[in-house]
Amino acid sequence: MTDAPTGDTPTPRERRAVLVRLDPHVHDALTRWAADELRSTNAQIELVVRRALSDAGRAPARAAPVRGPGRPRREQ
Repeated sequence: MTDAPTGDTPTPRERRAVLVRLDPHVHDALTRWAADELRSTNAQIELVVRRALSDAGRAPARAAPVRGPGRPRREQ
C-alpha cells in the first residue's frame, strides 16, 4: 500500500499517528529498552522501525534524521 500524493510536502516536524497493537510482554520489553536509552516508547518504536527499513534497503531518502536520546533542547 502506498500513500497517495496530497500535493503538500510534509515538513520534517510533522508526524503521523498510528495505532500499534502489541503483546503486553513485547510492550513491556520495548518500554524497558526505551528507558535504558533515555527515549520514550514511541521514539524507540520509530528507531526500531527505521533500523528495520535501513536493514531491508527501504529507508526513505528524505526522512528527517532521528533525534538523539534524552530530552530535547528547549527552543529559544
